[in-house]
Amino acid sequence: MALLKWALIALVISVLAGAFGYTRLEHGAAKIAKLLFFVFLLIFVLILIAAVLGGEAIL
Repeated sequence: MALLKWALIALVISVLAGAFGYTRLEHGAAKIAKLLFFVFLLIFVLILIAAVLGGEAIL
């Protein structure tokens, strides 16, 4: 969950930077947020598939 938290922090930084006109910072933070989110999503799906194939319950 820490990865998702960092993605959300980068997203907030991107939105705030865009609102204040710091476009370079905004683009960089948006790229980082998108990358972290998709890495989190990939890890989540892989763990979900492994749990289903292994027959374990996810709580």
